[in-house]
Amino acid sequence: MAQDFGAPGARLIGLIGAGLGPSLSPALHEREADRLGLRYQYRRLDLLELGLEPERIGELLAAARLTGYTGLNITHPVKQLVTAHLDVLSEEAAVLGAVNTVLFKGGKALGYNTDASGFARSAMGGLAGADMDRIVLLGAGGAGAAVAHALLGIGAGAIRVLDLDADRSARLVDALGAHFGRHRISAGPLDELQSALAAADGLVHATPTGMREHPGSAVPQAFLRPGLWVADVVYFPLETELLTAARAAGCRVLDGGRMAVYQAVDSMRLFTGVEPNADRMLRHFDELVHTRRS
Repeated sequence: MAQDFGAPGARLIGLIGAGLGPSLSPALHEREADRLGLRYQYRRLDLLELGLEPERIGELLAAARLTGYTGLNITHPVKQLVTAHLDVLSEEAAVLGAVNTVLFKGGKALGYNTDASGFARSAMGGLAGADMDRIVLLGAGGAGAAVAHALLGIGAGAIRVLDLDADRSARLVDALGAHFGRHRISAGPLDELQSALAAADGLVHATPTGMREHPGSAVPQAFLRPGLWVADVVYFPLETELLTAARAAGCRVLDGGRMAVYQAVDSMRLFTGVEPNADRMLRHFDELVHTRRS
């Protein structure tokens, strides 16, 4: 039976970003909604397919609002650009300057960041017991900001943020330093990556490199060593070139899959007011990944 998305209680959700073809979010959200007995449709709004520059995110947001969307997930490259077009930001999103979830409610566009909570939950499980005294964060964009917030929130000692854009990393350090303590986070130039990793317990990679639209690795394999853990926020593909190199170097690794699921859990809760089943969504994610590989 066709679902009526103009009916009370129905949800129409969109994903805005660039290069969304491989995204598992539509299937992940819609299957869990079916299990919860919800009328729910999840659509991709791909900037590349629509021929829109990232700077036109405001126009796309307004169009979604006018056409009855309940909310949106926001991904690369507009997590930071979208903030200027929202009416209200959650405290966490305001500190981060990045949004990955928009809810249209009461005539307002409300911005949230569930990437931070998603990475925190993923790291607490996937990196349980790992040393977190000194961490290198590669990338200060929307995903990097969320990761830094999550790591500081779960007790990381000190984070060194490296990014091609020195101004962007400085803004992130200022924002999170004011919130968590300026001695716990600092910024540096990208050319210190090798020396920073030599003294670090772990590395989190939070740039687009490794995505199918941006193949490769941002970290030379020679910089990796046993005793260093490596986490990647990229989840399509799940096994990035960086993680393959890290395994070969004897590193403990954490892929981006669990972060993707847990942020989806938190986004769905905002969109629906219903608690999704995280374990069920993890199982479904694993099934989707296996299907893609076969």
